[in-house]
Amino acid sequence: MTAPADLNIDRIAELSRLALTAEEKVRFSAQLGSVLGHIEQLSKVDVTGIEPTAHAFPLHNIWAADIARPGLAVADALRNAPAQRENMIVVPKVME
Repeated sequence: MTAPADLNIDRIAELSRLALTAEEKVRFSAQLGSVLGHIEQLSKVDVTGIEPTAHAFPLHNIWAADIARPGLAVADALRNAPAQRENMIVVPKVME
């Protein structure tokens, strides 16, 4: 499938902050035109009476129960810290 005539690959590249070579422009125009052609085919499908959805199957109880449980012991949390002081990890000071 070829790129649609109104597809401005230079503008798309500019918006995407991409510097494309002439060969890339030709290749990406064809690829983007192909994708847009497939999307156009989807617009021809009759979806009358079909509810919009984010997933093909309904999702229920997708979150784990929020149960409080003990975290790491201080010694375990500090085991690999390069520097520590008073049960805290010491990091370099950041000044801007």
